[in-house]
Amino acid sequence: MQKRTWQWSIIFVVFLLLVACKGRVPQGQQPLETEAALRLVQTGTQGVELQVLPNYPPPVVYDQNELIALVEVQNKGRHTVEATDCSVQVSGFDPNIILGGLNGPRSCAENVGTLEGKNVYNIEGAVNQIEFRSTNINLPPGVLDYNPTLNFKVCYRYRTEARPSVCVDPLFYQITGEQKACNYRKSVLTGGGQAAPVGVSYVGVNMLGNKAVFEISVVNLGGGRVLSPDVDIQNCDSGLEYTELDKVRYTVQLSSGGSIADCKPKDGLVRLVNNQGKIICTFTIPGSSAYETPLLIDLDYGYIKALSKPIKVVKTPQ
Repeated sequence: MQKRTWQWSIIFVVFLLLVACKGRVPQGQQPLETEAALRLVQTGTQGVELQVLPNYPPPVVYDQNELIALVEVQNKGRHTVEATDCSVQVSGFDPNIILGGLNGPRSCAENVGTLEGKNVYNIEGAVNQIEFRSTNINLPPGVLDYNPTLNFKVCYRYRTEARPSVCVDPLFYQITGEQKACNYRKSVLTGGGQAAPVGVSYVGVNMLGNKAVFEISVVNLGGGRVLSPDVDIQNCDSGLEYTELDKVRYTVQLSSGGSIADCKPKDGLVRLVNNQGKIICTFTIPGSSAYETPLLIDLDYGYIKALSKPIKVVKTPQ
């Protein structure tokens, strides 16, 4: 009887140890769920997106009724947007017919302060709703219906942070018996975007003695139009000059330090042609050993995206 009691005691202790160890993550590792969330947060090709809620406005409106448009704004990228750096505007209608309310830019972060980007705690990004309401609809005499197409535009400033890992080897072309710390590659693909509408799609790497030359391809991936980072976001609906389109300000650094990059274009602005641009940066690599290091690429720009919705304004029967 005493022997059986000891056996049950041993089984119970083993059971407790198994329960205590179940689900424990080895030191230095993250749970699978967190790793998956990080991948979702760090990739993607969207920024601030618009959606007009169903039936707001309805497809048919009588001229004696209010016209209400509800716009949902969601930051599906990684960069947090301040209230002054994002606006929503409605155009495409005659302001002498649809009066007040729909005119003028409104902050994407109205009543919330900021529009946070996606993170591991919210992989969808922050959402806000903005109401546009007309004060009156005034159809001219003899006009029985009016059929405008409302154009909803979002304009915002955004930032992309790309961190591709590159191998630099100042003695790549010299014969040596030394075991290399990393494998030198002439190109690094960065598919999937960097959780922003403008991204780095490719980094070419070329070693010329102790100099590393990086060819960086910048691409507009978000389906909208890139604007200069200096554009007035509150008034980007009209009056844009050609010189204010398709410009991205950039900075490029090696996290390992060393010399300051010699980059082209020299003015720190890359111009996109057919939604693509190229940056060439040269670094002097100190020492004589190969090593892996992140290439720190930051892109700043404005962005505009639009969607349209046709409506019909009908004269109320007398």
